[in-house]
Amino acid sequence: MSELRKDSLSFIEALGQSVANVSPTLTPALAVAVVVGIAGTASWLVYIIATAALLIVALNISKLAGRIPAAGSFFVYVSRSLGPSYGMLAGWAMLAAYLFTAMALTIATSIFVKTFFASLGYTLPIANIPMYLILSVLVWMFATRDIRISSRIGLTLEVISVVIILAVIVITLSHYGFKPDTQQLTLKGSSFGGIAQAIVFAIFSFVGFESAASLGKETRNPKVTIPKAIIATAIFSGVFFVITTYVITQGFGDNAATLGASSAPLGDITNSISKYMTAPVYFGATISSFACALASLNAFGRMLFSLGRYQFVHSSMGIVHQTRKTPHLALTVGAILNFLVCAAFASNAETNTFGWYGTLASYGFIIVYFLCSLSAPVLLKRTGELKPGNVVIGGLGAVLMILSLVGSVYPVPSAPYNYFPYAFAAYMLAGFAWFSVLKFKTPQILAGIQHDMESAVVPAGK
Repeated sequence: MSELRKDSLSFIEALGQSVANVSPTLTPALAVAVVVGIAGTASWLVYIIATAALLIVALNISKLAGRIPAAGSFFVYVSRSLGPSYGMLAGWAMLAAYLFTAMALTIATSIFVKTFFASLGYTLPIANIPMYLILSVLVWMFATRDIRISSRIGLTLEVISVVIILAVIVITLSHYGFKPDTQQLTLKGSSFGGIAQAIVFAIFSFVGFESAASLGKETRNPKVTIPKAIIATAIFSGVFFVITTYVITQGFGDNAATLGASSAPLGDITNSISKYMTAPVYFGATISSFACALASLNAFGRMLFSLGRYQFVHSSMGIVHQTRKTPHLALTVGAILNFLVCAAFASNAETNTFGWYGTLASYGFIIVYFLCSLSAPVLLKRTGELKPGNVVIGGLGAVLMILSLVGSVYPVPSAPYNYFPYAFAAYMLAGFAWFSVLKFKTPQILAGIQHDMESAVVPAGK
């Protein structure tokens, strides 16, 4: 049976997977509007809180990644620490998380393409469904090729887009004379409930920072390279989000409500300064969101591949292409689902569906981040490396993820966001039901997995 291409990726290429999956440009170009619509002038603070929480989670994930290089990453991490039952649920949650992220970024790319051409004075004569089909096919074509090509493309596109956004930020600050925004610094008009609810979507801005872990089998020296890539991505993304959110909110002045309803927040600001800035900004946003959709499908494919290899799903998902060494069948399933779901809701406003898919993805990531925070100290205890600080960081990460979930249901958000936590809970229950059936019908598979998981855990550096 063919295997994934081992030892083929460097630190830069692993970093490219994580950075591309975060898509830093997405937040200032679109996602900031959702956060500001909920938290108002406190949005920069929301991102500081989210950065601190996810840096703690990154530390926990890095402990796992440094000891278990695996394509299934979180499914394998949690299985080897807490057992296959929890591992399967982690893998199930992460499948939805990566797939909904790909959907959200497909929508975002569609929005950015249209905004880019509109800034040049053209209207694209392409309906939403054909646009989603074109984007899904393009993402699938790149994803099923050599992973080195996907990673390099992703990082290159992100570097270009981030440079463009940073240039716009500097120009915007100079336009306002680099004066501090007292409305934001005093959190004028914000509320505790708004801040709590906004944190869930702010976490969506970061999701994917951990996706370098899905390349554990394909990266050189993964026990060192993967943790470095994960932590570096979390730090860079957090600083970038706080700065850009502050500047964009300042650019709208007293019109925070207008920003919350904007489908092109950066474009609205650049138009007020210079109409020639808008096209470069949304060219950068387009390539950034496409790179993120590509990275999300890559991560989804490797998660489904791992579940297929362990026979939690059909074994065909664990097949690798003979020459390209990619899980092409798993990637094909992901691309098809991506298109079908996007097309099914194509009649809705794209800013709405972007928010829907992003929020649903966040629940999957939060569940897995919670389980990884529990898993890290458990694994370190098994390898004889546990220290008091590891227990504190693990416990803190778990508590912060629980608080994020609580903030998504109380105070009760407006429809349809009030239904999403329960919809995702139903999805998780379906996964648990499937696992229970599997456990009853084929207990020998689980016994074999348990043996494999226990024998494969080794201390760092060995």
